[in-house]
Amino acid sequence: MIDPKNLNRRSVLAAGGSLALAGMAPCAAANDQESTRVPIGKAEHVISIWLGGGMGQIDTFDPKKKGDPKAKKAGSYYESIETAVPGVQLCEHLPLLADRMERITAVRTTHHDVIDEHAAATNRMHTGRLISGTVTYPSLGSLICHERGAVDENVPPYVLIGYPNITRGPGFLGPKDGYLYLTDTSRGPMGLSRPEGITSARQARRQALLGSLHQKGSVVNDQVKQYQDTIQQSLNLSGPDFNRVFKIDQEPDSLRNRYGGEFGQRCLLSRRLIERGVRFIEVSHNLNFLNGSGWDVHNSGIVQQHRLIRELDTAVATLMDDLQQKRLLEKTLIMITTEFGRPPEFDSGGGRGHQGSAFTSVIAGGGLSHVGAYGATDELSKKIVDKPVSIPDFFATVCAALQVDHNKNLYDGDRPVPITDQGRPITDLLS
Repeated sequence: MIDPKNLNRRSVLAAGGSLALAGMAPCAAANDQESTRVPIGKAEHVISIWLGGGMGQIDTFDPKKKGDPKAKKAGSYYESIETAVPGVQLCEHLPLLADRMERITAVRTTHHDVIDEHAAATNRMHTGRLISGTVTYPSLGSLICHERGAVDENVPPYVLIGYPNITRGPGFLGPKDGYLYLTDTSRGPMGLSRPEGITSARQARRQALLGSLHQKGSVVNDQVKQYQDTIQQSLNLSGPDFNRVFKIDQEPDSLRNRYGGEFGQRCLLSRRLIERGVRFIEVSHNLNFLNGSGWDVHNSGIVQQHRLIRELDTAVATLMDDLQQKRLLEKTLIMITTEFGRPPEFDSGGGRGHQGSAFTSVIAGGGLSHVGAYGATDELSKKIVDKPVSIPDFFATVCAALQVDHNKNLYDGDRPVPITDQGRPITDLLS
């Protein structure tokens, strides 16, 4: 105890500092304990379904009272239906997923502050960060693959079924954590197809010659080494063993028909890639504009939006069943994400604008403790009222499900970069 007779500025500051440190210690210890208490999941793969354009949560996974576009009355465009989880409703055009909600969680409170710009919001939903002028951040797919690699060293860890984009890329991690991509499910990646006349023996001779040239190189820096590794991986993947995975016509016609059209065939291919050992697959659902505008439903695009929703319902429900039949659903986390949601109000053309303040991201399978719906929005799905989930939080949940330390730092040169920008996993789903 300090004697009041001996009080001076130095003793007061010293005492105050000691009290402050004493007060902070329990909090810091609690934070350390909390980080160590985060359960670790058991998923081994990710199938990430990307709905480019902006899926309206109020018309799909977070339905509210019905509105009227003609009368400009805010609300859902469709009726709601009950699901396998009591108290959780979905849009009437998602009946198959409604029956499977015990293995699905609609995270209804994801949010960010990007509203009007599709490219910036797409970047946020793939990297979990704002665009930077000094750092090119890696995508979630590249992060997972950097930490876990491929299940089988003879396959690529990361495959993109859709058009390539820098937001899906490895950023500062380098090309070794990049993706292999294709846009046509009727054939494999064109870059991995051998030209006619190049036999296995001839390619082997070429690889041997290339290897001898690499050995003779006097200077090999990190960039050259990464380039050489990428070339070697491409050569390894160009053989018939891996390319066989793209022959989806070998699947029974009955199964292919259940999956549906081009998007469904992409989902079927993703299951085949999972079986082969690919770690992370993104499947784009923004190429086949059944409604004329895709998920970007301004103006009249909303009139046929139900066709997109039904296609999503059919393909994802079949994917879940297929994975379950193959005993892969518990090991495979399915994500459904989009760049932002849609407001409850209708625009002048009867469609909807953009809303980043509250929208839904969906996760299924992956061995998680699913609850049907997590978090809550207000009566019009416009504001979050319970359990907000930031994009870093959502990323941290995926990382924890895949046994990736969400607190870890990666390094851009000597600059530490947290994997998830300080995200915190949804522990309710991991318990």
